[in-house]
Amino acid sequence: MHIRDWPSNERPREKLLARGAAVLSDAELLAIFLGSGLRGRDAVATARDLLTAHGPLRTLLERDPAGLAELPGLGPARASRLAAALELCGRYLAAGLERGEALTDPQAAGRYFAQRLRGHRHEVFAALFLDTRHRALAFEELFHGTVDGAEVHPREVVRRALAHNAAALIVGHNHPSGCSEPSAADRAVTVQLKQALALVDVRLLDHLVVGDGAPVSLAARGWV
Repeated sequence: MHIRDWPSNERPREKLLARGAAVLSDAELLAIFLGSGLRGRDAVATARDLLTAHGPLRTLLERDPAGLAELPGLGPARASRLAAALELCGRYLAAGLERGEALTDPQAAGRYFAQRLRGHRHEVFAALFLDTRHRALAFEELFHGTVDGAEVHPREVVRRALAHNAAALIVGHNHPSGCSEPSAADRAVTVQLKQALALVDVRLLDHLVVGDGAPVSLAARGWV
């Protein structure tokens, strides 16, 4: 049965328009992007096949455009459009920060760090430097490690904060394993950073851990 023959409340496009994109499954969202499926398969079935064989969604979308183009149901044209859509999402998330708007929503910082760090296959520790009104000054990847961790040097973080004349900063790192639960080492380095930055009158606002799903805020847990 073609998707157009489904009940209207089950069709991905109609569901999105009526109830919003958040209610759709990964396969349904991907199906809307595909538009049509492989011969004998509708778009949703094709999307499910892609996610089963090459997913989950994060793994599929972390492929480079050339790798996406090789997958059945995508090809060069759809792979290019998908890569462009992902880049648009990243630029959208960064747009408010780049306009110099105050960072008043903690979740906005989480989305920004997730967009910048989630695709790395090794651990990366980064900092978002802010002025006195919590407007973004700069974002820097400070330390690169392995799949298991990255060594963080508080002295270097302090040096970069002073170089940007920052009044505050948010730090974050990714867990390539996908598990965003902070480790004991994550909590320990947060304490060290907060103490080192306080000596030069710079506030550490949060430490975010990026994995699968929403980033985990150590500040929200009372650990900053």
